[in-house]
Amino acid sequence: MSEIRLCDDHGPFSGGQCPVCDAAGTQRLSSRRRTRVSKFLSGALRHFPEDVGLDLDAAGWANRSTVVSRATEKYDWVDETAVDAVVRTDPKGRFEVDDDRIRAAYGHSVPVDLESGDRPVPAILYHGTAPDNVPSILDGGLRPMSRQHVHLSGSVKAAREVGSRHAADPVVLRVDAAAMVDDDNSITKRGRDVYTTDHVPPSYLSRHD
Repeated sequence: MSEIRLCDDHGPFSGGQCPVCDAAGTQRLSSRRRTRVSKFLSGALRHFPEDVGLDLDAAGWANRSTVVSRATEKYDWVDETAVDAVVRTDPKGRFEVDDDRIRAAYGHSVPVDLESGDRPVPAILYHGTAPDNVPSILDGGLRPMSRQHVHLSGSVKAAREVGSRHAADPVVLRVDAAAMVDDDNSITKRGRDVYTTDHVPPSYLSRHD
């Protein structure tokens, strides 16, 4: 992740110049500190809320001020503006804010019901994985494994980036999302380029050439 800088007129931004006015701004968080805060928020809101003293409601929402307090307890250089900057500039839209609430947009291992949204779903989605996984996936489909949902990507590039976490030369699978939706399978957009579903049966999967 790049550093987060602060424009006096347009707020936090990622990288060298404000995307609105091209101002250089001032550094708010270094790349290293931004990564630390992002990992803390992701872990607390996705995987171990109780360990840091958070209460998530059924839809995964936590009290925003409490989240800020827990972050400042973890890192004495964090304050509300730092948390807000990380959330607002997250490149994958990992977090959602609603007034005084905040939650992870996807990726939970704790049980939450994110509720289906009405945002449009592309006709084709993608999933990146290690080559060794392909035979079993094409035979049995995609399943959540340790997470609550199957994660799909809106582009080949995003799927390949995900797959590269598991293999140096990942395989990208093509998902017929339009057919899934037509067959009453729910697919929900979470974040900027992530889509979730309960299961992708093998009949909707093929290798992307």
